[in-house]
Amino acid sequence: MKPVPVLADSIPVPEKKTIYPQPFAALVEGRVKRKLGDYFGLNNFGVNLTELAPGAISALLHHHSKQDEFVYILEGTPTLILGQDEYVLSPGDCYGFRAGTGIASRLVNRSSALVTYIEIGDRSIGDEVEYPNDDLRAVQSANGQWQFTHKDGRPW
Repeated sequence: MKPVPVLADSIPVPEKKTIYPQPFAALVEGRVKRKLGDYFGLNNFGVNLTELAPGAISALLHHHSKQDEFVYILEGTPTLILGQDEYVLSPGDCYGFRAGTGIASRLVNRSSALVTYIEIGDRSIGDEVEYPNDDLRAVQSANGQWQFTHKDGRPW
């Protein structure tokens, strides 16, 4: 069956809202992702319609070894944390995160209004994610599943 066009905000939010293990999962409670790419069965890249409630973060501060990411702000004024720098973004602003740079990033909603943005990422197999401020590391296996460990290699 061929999918038909739909309103992006009509795509349901997954029951499991994050793949982070606890206690990290609690840190992204104010984030809601609608997995648009998954809805249409896209294999090569993911597309999410993401909302951040006031005070919410997009992710732990992180950087990827292989997967590129891109964000486009639709509404609100999130703060982009990019290494040691911070930038307040507005609707229409965008940023591309090139893999392998070692520059950690995330979005933070420090405003009192909802932030909504489109997030796009490729699905390069064998990616590794470093979280410089947390005792966490993620490695993607050949089947695309993520495995989280402490920085010393112990599983979560």
